[in-house]
Amino acid sequence: MSRATLAKDPREVASMFDTVARRYDLTNDVMSLWQVRMWRRATRAAVAARPGTRVLDLAAGTGASSVGYADDGAEVIACDFSSGMVAEGQARHPEIHFVAGDAMALPFADASFDVVTISYGLRNVQDTLAALSEMRRVTRPGGRVVIAEFSTPVRRPLREAYRFYLDSVLPAAGRVLTPNAEAYSYLGESILAWPDQQSLAALMQQAGWREVAYQNLSGGIVAVHRATRPAA
Repeated sequence: MSRATLAKDPREVASMFDTVARRYDLTNDVMSLWQVRMWRRATRAAVAARPGTRVLDLAAGTGASSVGYADDGAEVIACDFSSGMVAEGQARHPEIHFVAGDAMALPFADASFDVVTISYGLRNVQDTLAALSEMRRVTRPGGRVVIAEFSTPVRRPLREAYRFYLDSVLPAAGRVLTPNAEAYSYLGESILAWPDQQSLAALMQQAGWREVAYQNLSGGIVAVHRATRPAA
């Protein structure tokens, strides 16, 4: 079965997600003990879409988050670089416009969106800084970015338990629940290699975002980062 390495070659990552598209949302529910639904609500609140808000949902997968933004009245474009995810999402949610695209070279004009958001996909991009800069480019001056991503638990006992889960439990569960268990071995490895909350905030600053802040969820297992594109 296809899996990606931590070099995160875009073709490898896209191919890996193609193989898990059909059962991706169910697997996420089970493997997060349904916490992902609470995390999605918190991200939706941070996006704060209103009627007419232009939202770009990156790494949208099958559109689980995009639907919430559309329900809030936003004009949503769901973008993912896995053609399998795009096809599955469009079939499930024909009311939402899906686009295949690479976060490092977004197929959108400058200042096209009021809010750009990405959930659990930034760490799969080969060049994080390039993606953050592209997200800034397509956001209007004064617009916002919202990033939900796995992060580093604040307290040591939870960090140790979480590392055990990622190293041992997650790959074992993947063998039972998915047709591509190797994808979930990659998932655990990519989370453990990902920068912590402060380091990601610093990268966002480096990419030109301002008013950077974050909120820890589930003790820091997930963090929701927010920032604004300067008006000038």
